[in-house]
Amino acid sequence: MRKAFLLTRNSLVFVLLLLLTLLLMSASWASMCRSYGGHQICIISIERSAKNYWEYKAAMSVDGVKQPIAIYNCRDRLKLQDKKSVQFSDNDPGYLICSFFKNHQ
Repeated sequence: MRKAFLLTRNSLVFVLLLLLTLLLMSASWASMCRSYGGHQICIISIERSAKNYWEYKAAMSVDGVKQPIAIYNCRDRLKLQDKKSVQFSDNDPGYLICSFFKNHQ
């Protein structure tokens, strides 16, 4: 009876440690957020173009509001969204994307 209790206790400790590890790992997978131009900007997902290394397809949120997916052209400072190409505006999140990944290539 005592051996069965120890086995159950050890199994319980193992499961709790596993859950704690997974909980801590999920925090590291959270979206990358920065304060930029007076706004909280979070990159939810981002993909670099295989063909044009200066382009990124990104989903972001600004001040907690999710923005539509856009393609950011860091070479020409253009944002393609809803099939329209628009120059980056002042304090555009595109500058944040381009500056962050320019330094981390």
